[in-house]
Amino acid sequence: MAFMTVQTAPFDDQKPGTSGLRKKVKTFQQAHYLENFVQSTFNALGDCRGRTLVVGGDGRYYNQTAIQIILKMAAANGFSHVWVGQSGILSTPAASCIIRKYQAFGGIILSASHNPAGENGDFGIKFNTANGGPAPESITSSIFNNSLEISEYLISDSDDIDLAEIGLQKLDGMTVEVIDSVTDYAELMAQLFDFEAIHGLLTRGDFRMRFDAMHAVTGPYAKAILEKRLGAPEGTVINGVPLPDFGEGHPDPNLTYAEELVAEMFSKHAPDFGAASDGDGDRNMILGNNVFVTPSDSLAILAANAALIPAYRGGLKGVARSMPTSQAVDRVAEKLGIEAHETPTGWKFFGNLLDADRATLCGEESFGSGSNHIREKDGLWAVLFWLNILAVRGLSVAEVVNRHWQEFGRNYYTRHDYESIPTEQAQALMQHLENQLSDLPGRQFGGRTVDYADNFSYRDPVDDSVAEKQGIRIGFKGGDRIIYRLSGTGTEGATLRIYIESYQADRNKQHQDTQQALGDLIELADQLAMIHDFTGRTAPTVIT
Repeated sequence: MAFMTVQTAPFDDQKPGTSGLRKKVKTFQQAHYLENFVQSTFNALGDCRGRTLVVGGDGRYYNQTAIQIILKMAAANGFSHVWVGQSGILSTPAASCIIRKYQAFGGIILSASHNPAGENGDFGIKFNTANGGPAPESITSSIFNNSLEISEYLISDSDDIDLAEIGLQKLDGMTVEVIDSVTDYAELMAQLFDFEAIHGLLTRGDFRMRFDAMHAVTGPYAKAILEKRLGAPEGTVINGVPLPDFGEGHPDPNLTYAEELVAEMFSKHAPDFGAASDGDGDRNMILGNNVFVTPSDSLAILAANAALIPAYRGGLKGVARSMPTSQAVDRVAEKLGIEAHETPTGWKFFGNLLDADRATLCGEESFGSGSNHIREKDGLWAVLFWLNILAVRGLSVAEVVNRHWQEFGRNYYTRHDYESIPTEQAQALMQHLENQLSDLPGRQFGGRTVDYADNFSYRDPVDDSVAEKQGIRIGFKGGDRIIYRLSGTGTEGATLRIYIESYQADRNKQHQDTQQALGDLIELADQLAMIHDFTGRTAPTVIT
C-alpha cells in the first residue's frame, strides 16, 4: 500500500452551507484545498476503516479530477468499498438511491446544483449520510471545526481509476466498483409509478411532451427512462448531453434560465407537457401548454393526487414544506387529515420527518419536491409523478391546476431574487428589517393588518433540535405573507430572496396575472426592506 501523509495548513472558508461547500472552481483547484475538506470530512466521521462509500457528481468541470482525489483519499483512510458512477456521473437523487440500496456508510456528492459550471464557474462538495440525505448540522459543524485545525491529510499515490469501465477495480486494497449511472435509479422509478399508464400516454399520437435537461446530469436519465423505456419519441429530451460547462448555460429550471423550453411551451403549437431539471437533477419545473405551474402549487397537486400513484395508494403520513414555500399544500393536508410540517429551507430538515414516518411528500418553493423514496429532492421523480397523474385523470395540465384551485383555493405566490448583492449591503438590509419586527404587529398597510413579524425559528419534532434565524416573516391576518431570506447557495456576494403570497378562495378571482394580483404586496415588500436604498437595485434579477 502506497499511502502518503501530506502536511497542510487550514483554510478559513470551508464552512458548509445548506447544500455543502460551494466555491469557484479555481478555489477548489488551490493546492490542498479539496484534500483538506475531504480529510476534514473523514475526520469528522471518525474511524473510516472498513466503511463503504458512494461517490459521484453532476459532470461539471473538475468533477472527474476531484473524484480521483477522493478515491485515493478514501483508500488511504481505510474505506473498503466505493461505488462510483460511470464517468463520475451520478445525479444527486441517484446517489441517494444508491446509498440506500447498497446500505453504504454514506456518500460524497460533487455538485453546485443549479449554479453555472465551467473552468470559471462553480464547484461543490457535500457528504450524505447512510439514510441517503444531506449531513445534519452536527456533522457539517464538525467538518468545519476540523477544517480549522487540520495539519495533514492521507492520500494514495496509486494510478487513477478507469471511470469509464463498468466493473470492479482495486485501489491500494480498496475495491472501486464503477456502476451504470442510471440503472438503479430507473428500477426504483419503475417500482413507484405506473409505467404502463405513462407509456400509454407518451405513445398516444395526440400527446406531446418536452424535457429540457439543460446539458446537465439528467440527460442520460431522461433519455433512458422517458424515451427508451416509456416510449416517448426520440428528441423528446433536449439538451440531453451533459457538458462540463452545461453548454455555457445556467442550469436553473425556472422561467428565466430555461428560456428555450419556456419559449416552446408558450408558443402557438406548444407541447401538452413540458419539464426541466437542473445541474444535479434534484430540481424540476413543470409546464403545460401555455401554463406554468409554480413549485408550491405543484407540491400541493402531487399531495392531492397521491392516491392515484401506486407507491402512495396506501395514503400519506404527512407533508412537509420549507417555510418560504406557499401554504397551498397545508390546505390539502387539512382535508386529508394528515400532518403538515413547516421547516427551514434546506432539504436536510426533511430527513428526520421522513425517517420517523411523519411525512411522505415534501417540497420547497425553489423547484424542489420529493418523497420518502430517497432523502433528496428529485427532479425526474416529480416529472414522472405528473405524467402518471395526467395519464390516469385524462386531463391537461391546465385542467388539473384549475380544478385544484376550485377545490382548495389559489395561493397567489411569487419569488423575487436579487442576485450577487455585496454581502455587507445584504446584511444591512436584513438588519434593517430585523429592527422593525417588534413594531409591526397590529399595524395596517393598505387594508391589511400585520398578525405577526419574526425571524423564523424551528424546533424539530423528532429530535428537538432548534434552528434559529431562518428568515424574516411578516404575516397578515387572512394568511397573506411577505418573507425575506439571504440564500446560501451562491458563490458571489449574497442573493436576497423575497417571497410574497396571498390566498384567494373566490373562483372568479383565481385567474389573474400573478404579478398584478400581488402588486400591492410586492410594492409593500420593497418599501419595508428599502431595497433601492440599500442595494441600488430597481428590479429583481429573477422573478418566479
